Amino acid sequence: MSDFETVFSPIVFLDLALLTMLFLVAIAMLRSRHLFGVVMLSGIYSLLSAAFFVSLDAVDVAFTEAAVGAGISTVLMLSGMLLTVRREKPKTPGRAPVAMLAVLATGAALIYATIDMPAFGDPNAPANSAIGQQYVERTASEIPMPNIVTAVLASYRGFDTMGETMVIFTAGVAVMLLLGVGSARGGRRVSDIDAKETSDEGKGE
Repeated sequence: MSDFETVFSPIVFLDLALLTMLFLVAIAMLRSRHLFGVVMLSGIYSLLSAAFFVSLDAVDVAFTEAAVGAGISTVLMLSGMLLTVRREKPKTPGRAPVAMLAVLATGAALIYATIDMPAFGDPNAPANSAIGQQYVERTASEIPMPNIVTAVLASYRGFDTMGETMVIFTAGVAVMLLLGVGSARGGRRVSDIDAKETSDEGKGE
């Protein structure tokens, strides 16, 4: 396959389309002040991310993103909305520039840190020259899986994956306890009307 065919292959167009949709959904989340809409857009973002991972042949990561990002996280955020108002509070003047400076400084630091990273696909990189090379050489003969990443996570690092699953489960239980699910106070919703009345009373004082 020539370089021209590689650049203009259907997979490349699919990846570009998914990345474009991810960008548009992220912008919509930033501009929305309706919390329910933000939660739904967050679920859509996770599903698009899962589709992008499938396009990269990382099916295991896509499954995790779809289950945790679009599934469990969406349910937990919807449960959290029962204890708060539906719309975001008005912005506090003067905080936006400080937040923007913090984001730009963090982004610049992360970009600067990538300078010392090895080139993408470098066979002499530490990740590829040691244990990674053994995974590549032995996976085909030891584990009947076409995807090396899936084989590593499900077999070679099976206990590590099980530990990560336990961490996610524990985090979910902790969030449910914080939300008061099943308790006497669980499910009490702060209505938008009560919040508006409280805000009006504060302005009157």
